[in-house]
Amino acid sequence: MSNLEALLLGVVQGLTEFLPISSSGHLIVVPWLQDYTFLLDHPAFNKTFDVALHAGTLIAAVAYFRREVVALTRGFVAAVRQRAIETDEERLSVAIAIGTIPAVIAGGIGSNFIDEHLGEPWMIALQLIVFGALLGYADRMPQRRRLQQARLRDGWYVGLAQVLALAPGTSRSGITITAARWLGLDRDGAARFSFLLLIPVVAGATLFKGASAVHDGLPSGVAGPMVFGTIAAAVSGYLAISFLLRLVRTSSYRPFVYYRYAAGVAILLIIATGLRPATF
Repeated sequence: MSNLEALLLGVVQGLTEFLPISSSGHLIVVPWLQDYTFLLDHPAFNKTFDVALHAGTLIAAVAYFRREVVALTRGFVAAVRQRAIETDEERLSVAIAIGTIPAVIAGGIGSNFIDEHLGEPWMIALQLIVFGALLGYADRMPQRRRLQQARLRDGWYVGLAQVLALAPGTSRSGITITAARWLGLDRDGAARFSFLLLIPVVAGATLFKGASAVHDGLPSGVAGPMVFGTIAAAVSGYLAISFLLRLVRTSSYRPFVYYRYAAGVAILLIIATGLRPATF
Protein backbone atom coordinates (compact mmCIF):
# COMPACT_ATOMS: atom_id res chain seq x y z
CA MET A 1 0.00 0.00 0.00
CA SER A 2 1.28 3.45 -0.90
CA ASN A 3 1.04 6.42 1.43
CA LEU A 4 -1.43 8.05 -0.99
CA GLU A 5 -3.76 5.03 -0.86
CA ALA A 6 -3.50 5.02 2.94
CA LEU A 7 -4.32 8.73 2.98
CA LEU A 8 -7.43 8.17 0.83
CA LEU A 9 -8.74 5.35 3.02
CA GLY A 10 -7.96 7.38 6.15
CA VAL A 11 -10.08 10.27 4.87
CA VAL A 12 -12.88 7.86 3.95
CA GLN A 13 -12.75 6.32 7.43
CA GLY A 14 -12.72 9.66 9.23
CA LEU A 15 -15.62 11.15 7.30
CA THR A 16 -17.86 8.10 7.21
CA GLU A 17 -17.29 7.03 10.82
CA PHE A 18 -19.12 10.10 12.07
CA LEU A 19 -21.42 10.95 9.18
CA PRO A 20 -24.32 8.45 9.22
CA ILE A 21 -23.35 6.73 5.97
CA SER A 22 -21.31 3.67 7.12
CA SER A 23 -17.53 3.68 7.43
CA SER A 24 -17.13 -0.09 7.14
CA GLY A 25 -19.32 -0.13 4.04
CA HIS A 26 -17.32 2.62 2.34
CA LEU A 27 -13.99 1.01 3.25
CA ILE A 28 -15.20 -2.05 1.35
CA VAL A 29 -16.93 -0.29 -1.55
CA VAL A 30 -14.16 2.22 -2.35
CA PRO A 31 -11.48 -0.46 -2.99
CA TRP A 32 -14.13 -2.59 -4.73
CA LEU A 33 -14.88 0.21 -7.19
CA GLN A 34 -11.15 0.60 -7.89
CA ASP A 35 -10.61 -3.15 -8.17
CA TYR A 36 -8.06 -2.64 -5.41
CA THR A 37 -7.49 -6.01 -3.71
CA PHE A 38 -4.35 -5.36 -1.65
CA LEU A 39 -6.20 -5.42 1.68
CA LEU A 40 -8.07 -8.61 0.75
CA ASP A 41 -4.84 -10.25 -0.38
CA HIS A 42 -2.99 -9.26 2.82
CA PRO A 43 -5.34 -10.00 5.73
CA ALA A 44 -2.62 -9.50 8.36
CA PHE A 45 -1.97 -5.97 7.16
CA ASN A 46 -5.71 -5.36 6.71
CA LYS A 47 -6.33 -5.99 10.41
CA THR A 48 -3.37 -3.84 11.44
CA PHE A 49 -4.42 -1.00 9.16
CA ASP A 50 -8.00 -1.22 10.44
CA VAL A 51 -6.68 -0.68 13.98
CA ALA A 52 -4.73 2.38 12.83
CA LEU A 53 -7.76 3.94 11.12
CA HIS A 54 -9.98 3.39 14.15
CA ALA A 55 -7.28 4.85 16.39
CA GLY A 56 -7.45 7.96 14.22
CA THR A 57 -11.22 8.33 14.63
CA LEU A 58 -10.86 7.70 18.36
CA ILE A 59 -8.34 10.55 18.56
CA ALA A 60 -10.80 12.80 16.70
CA ALA A 61 -13.69 12.03 19.04
CA VAL A 62 -11.64 12.42 22.22
CA ALA A 63 -10.10 15.68 20.97
CA TYR A 64 -13.47 17.19 20.05
CA PHE A 65 -15.29 16.05 23.18
CA ARG A 66 -12.36 16.34 25.58
CA ARG A 67 -14.30 18.39 28.15
CA GLU A 68 -17.28 16.04 28.02
CA VAL A 69 -15.00 13.02 28.34
CA VAL A 70 -13.43 14.41 31.51
CA ALA A 71 -16.79 15.39 32.99
CA LEU A 72 -18.46 12.07 32.15
CA THR A 73 -15.53 10.06 33.48
CA ARG A 74 -15.78 11.94 36.76
CA GLY A 75 -19.52 11.44 36.77
CA PHE A 76 -19.22 7.69 36.21
CA VAL A 77 -16.63 7.30 38.96
CA ALA A 78 -18.81 9.32 41.33
CA ALA A 79 -21.91 7.25 40.50
CA VAL A 80 -20.03 4.00 41.13
CA ARG A 81 -18.54 5.23 44.41
CA GLN A 82 -21.79 6.51 45.86
CA ARG A 83 -23.89 3.76 44.25
CA ALA A 84 -26.41 6.37 43.26
CA ILE A 85 -27.05 8.81 40.42
CA GLU A 86 -27.46 12.42 41.49
CA THR A 87 -26.61 14.59 38.47
CA ASP A 88 -27.32 14.71 34.74
CA GLU A 89 -23.66 13.98 33.99
CA GLU A 90 -23.69 10.91 36.21
CA ARG A 91 -26.86 9.62 34.56
CA LEU A 92 -25.49 10.22 31.06
CA SER A 93 -22.19 8.53 31.88
CA VAL A 94 -23.96 5.43 33.20
CA ALA A 95 -26.29 5.40 30.15
CA ILE A 96 -23.24 5.41 27.86
CA ALA A 97 -21.65 2.59 29.89
CA ILE A 98 -24.86 0.57 29.57
CA GLY A 99 -25.01 1.26 25.85
CA THR A 100 -21.49 -0.11 25.39
CA ILE A 101 -22.36 -3.58 26.69
CA PRO A 102 -24.45 -5.04 23.79
CA ALA A 103 -21.88 -4.18 21.09
CA VAL A 104 -19.01 -5.60 23.15
CA ILE A 105 -20.83 -8.89 23.67
CA ALA A 106 -22.12 -9.17 20.09
CA GLY A 107 -18.78 -8.17 18.60
CA GLY A 108 -16.92 -10.72 20.67
CA ILE A 109 -19.32 -13.55 19.88
CA GLY A 110 -20.07 -12.80 16.24
CA SER A 111 -16.84 -11.33 14.86
CA ASN A 112 -15.93 -14.45 12.85
CA PHE A 113 -19.43 -14.76 11.40
CA ILE A 114 -19.41 -11.10 10.40
CA ASP A 115 -16.02 -11.39 8.67
CA GLU A 116 -17.04 -14.53 6.77
CA HIS A 117 -20.66 -13.87 5.79
CA LEU A 118 -21.32 -10.12 5.75
CA GLY A 119 -19.92 -7.21 3.79
CA GLU A 120 -20.61 -8.21 0.18
CA PRO A 121 -21.21 -5.18 -2.09
CA TRP A 122 -24.85 -6.08 -2.81
CA MET A 123 -25.52 -6.43 0.93
CA ILE A 124 -23.96 -3.03 1.62
CA ALA A 125 -26.12 -1.43 -1.09
CA LEU A 126 -29.34 -2.79 0.40
CA GLN A 127 -28.39 -1.81 3.93
CA LEU A 128 -27.51 1.72 2.85
CA ILE A 129 -31.02 2.07 1.42
CA VAL A 130 -32.99 0.31 4.16
CA PHE A 131 -31.27 1.93 7.13
CA GLY A 132 -31.30 5.26 5.32
CA ALA A 133 -35.09 5.00 5.16
CA LEU A 134 -35.21 4.23 8.89
CA LEU A 135 -33.04 7.26 9.64
CA GLY A 136 -35.33 9.47 7.57
CA TYR A 137 -38.43 8.14 9.35
CA ALA A 138 -36.95 8.49 12.84
CA ASP A 139 -35.72 12.00 12.12
CA ARG A 140 -39.31 13.13 11.62
CA MET A 141 -40.11 12.21 15.23
CA PRO A 142 -40.67 15.08 17.71
CA GLN A 143 -37.59 16.53 19.40
CA ARG A 144 -38.73 16.14 23.00
CA ARG A 145 -35.51 15.92 25.02
CA ARG A 146 -31.98 17.29 25.11
CA LEU A 147 -28.88 15.17 25.74
CA GLN A 148 -28.83 16.13 29.41
CA GLN A 149 -32.26 14.52 29.74
CA ALA A 150 -31.12 11.12 28.45
CA ARG A 151 -32.30 8.21 30.57
CA LEU A 152 -30.59 4.97 31.49
CA ARG A 153 -32.93 2.96 29.30
CA ASP A 154 -31.98 5.20 26.36
CA GLY A 155 -28.45 3.88 26.70
CA TRP A 156 -29.70 0.29 26.60
CA TYR A 157 -31.92 0.77 23.55
CA VAL A 158 -29.31 2.74 21.61
CA GLY A 159 -26.71 0.13 22.58
CA LEU A 160 -28.90 -2.67 21.24
CA ALA A 161 -29.36 -0.75 18.01
CA GLN A 162 -25.59 -0.33 17.75
CA VAL A 163 -25.23 -4.11 17.42
CA LEU A 164 -26.78 -3.86 13.95
CA ALA A 165 -23.86 -1.69 12.86
CA LEU A 166 -21.52 -4.68 13.03
CA ALA A 167 -22.85 -5.44 9.54
CA PRO A 168 -21.08 -3.21 6.96
CA GLY A 169 -23.49 -0.79 5.33
CA THR A 170 -25.64 -0.15 8.39
CA SER A 171 -23.52 2.68 9.88
CA ARG A 172 -22.75 2.83 13.58
CA SER A 173 -23.46 6.54 13.82
CA GLY A 174 -26.49 6.16 11.55
CA ILE A 175 -28.23 3.45 13.56
CA THR A 176 -27.45 4.99 16.95
CA ILE A 177 -28.69 8.41 15.80
CA THR A 178 -31.79 6.69 14.40
CA ALA A 179 -32.47 5.00 17.73
CA ALA A 180 -31.82 8.16 19.74
CA ARG A 181 -34.16 10.20 17.52
CA TRP A 182 -36.78 7.46 17.78
CA LEU A 183 -36.55 7.77 21.58
CA GLY A 184 -37.18 11.50 21.39
CA LEU A 185 -33.73 13.07 21.70
CA ASP A 186 -33.27 16.19 19.62
CA ARG A 187 -30.99 16.11 16.58
CA ASP A 188 -27.99 17.62 18.35
CA GLY A 189 -28.43 15.37 21.38
CA ALA A 190 -28.78 12.25 19.22
CA ALA A 191 -25.52 13.01 17.39
CA ARG A 192 -23.64 13.79 20.59
CA PHE A 193 -24.93 10.63 22.27
CA SER A 194 -23.80 8.62 19.23
CA PHE A 195 -20.32 10.16 19.20
CA LEU A 196 -19.80 9.82 22.96
CA LEU A 197 -20.92 6.19 22.77
CA LEU A 198 -18.32 5.60 20.07
CA ILE A 199 -15.43 6.42 22.40
CA PRO A 200 -15.56 3.43 24.81
CA VAL A 201 -16.57 1.01 22.06
CA VAL A 202 -13.79 2.01 19.65
CA ALA A 203 -11.25 2.38 22.46
CA GLY A 204 -11.90 -1.17 23.62
CA ALA A 205 -11.86 -2.61 20.10
CA THR A 206 -8.67 -0.71 19.22
CA LEU A 207 -6.84 -1.94 22.32
CA PHE A 208 -7.97 -5.53 21.80
CA LYS A 209 -7.23 -5.65 18.07
CA GLY A 210 -4.01 -3.70 18.54
CA ALA A 211 -2.76 -6.17 21.13
CA SER A 212 -3.67 -9.05 18.82
CA ALA A 213 -1.85 -7.43 15.90
CA VAL A 214 1.29 -6.88 17.97
CA HIS A 215 1.12 -10.44 19.30
CA ASP A 216 0.74 -11.90 15.81
CA GLY A 217 3.57 -9.73 14.50
CA LEU A 218 3.24 -6.60 12.39
CA PRO A 219 3.91 -6.98 8.65
CA SER A 220 7.03 -5.27 7.36
CA GLY A 221 6.81 -1.86 5.72
CA VAL A 222 3.56 -0.78 7.38
CA ALA A 223 4.82 2.20 9.36
CA GLY A 224 4.34 4.83 6.64
CA PRO A 225 0.81 3.85 5.53
CA MET A 226 -0.32 3.43 9.13
CA VAL A 227 0.90 6.91 10.11
CA PHE A 228 -0.67 8.53 7.03
CA GLY A 229 -3.93 6.65 7.52
CA THR A 230 -4.16 7.47 11.23
CA ILE A 231 -3.51 11.18 10.74
CA ALA A 232 -5.95 11.39 7.82
CA ALA A 233 -8.67 9.61 9.82
CA ALA A 234 -8.10 11.87 12.84
CA VAL A 235 -8.20 15.15 10.91
CA SER A 236 -11.12 14.24 8.65
CA GLY A 237 -13.00 12.73 11.60
CA TYR A 238 -12.67 15.93 13.62
CA LEU A 239 -13.95 17.97 10.68
CA ALA A 240 -16.84 15.54 10.17
CA ILE A 241 -17.97 15.89 13.79
CA SER A 242 -17.84 19.68 13.60
CA PHE A 243 -19.71 19.71 10.28
CA LEU A 244 -22.49 17.36 11.40
CA LEU A 245 -23.17 19.11 14.70
CA ARG A 246 -23.27 22.49 12.95
CA LEU A 247 -25.63 21.13 10.28
CA VAL A 248 -28.21 19.52 12.58
CA ARG A 249 -28.59 22.64 14.70
CA THR A 250 -30.39 24.29 11.79
CA SER A 251 -31.33 21.40 9.50
CA SER A 252 -32.15 17.69 9.53
CA TYR A 253 -30.44 14.41 8.65
CA ARG A 254 -32.23 14.37 5.28
CA PRO A 255 -29.07 15.02 3.16
CA PHE A 256 -27.51 11.84 4.50
CA VAL A 257 -30.69 9.88 3.83
CA TYR A 258 -30.62 11.03 0.19
CA TYR A 259 -26.91 10.19 -0.06
CA ARG A 260 -27.55 6.67 1.24
CA TYR A 261 -30.31 6.16 -1.33
CA ALA A 262 -28.09 7.42 -4.15
CA ALA A 263 -25.06 5.37 -3.07
CA GLY A 264 -27.11 2.19 -2.62
CA VAL A 265 -28.82 2.54 -6.00
CA ALA A 266 -25.50 3.35 -7.71
CA ILE A 267 -23.88 0.21 -6.30
CA LEU A 268 -26.81 -1.93 -7.45
CA LEU A 269 -26.66 -0.40 -10.94
CA ILE A 270 -22.91 -1.03 -11.16
CA ILE A 271 -23.55 -4.67 -10.25
CA ALA A 272 -26.55 -4.98 -12.61
CA THR A 273 -24.58 -3.63 -15.56
CA GLY A 274 -21.71 -6.02 -14.89
CA LEU A 275 -19.12 -3.31 -14.30
CA ARG A 276 -18.22 -4.88 -10.96
CA PRO A 277 -19.19 -8.24 -9.42
CA ALA A 278 -21.81 -8.48 -6.65
CA THR A 279 -19.47 -10.47 -4.42
CA PHE A 280 -15.75 -10.87 -3.79
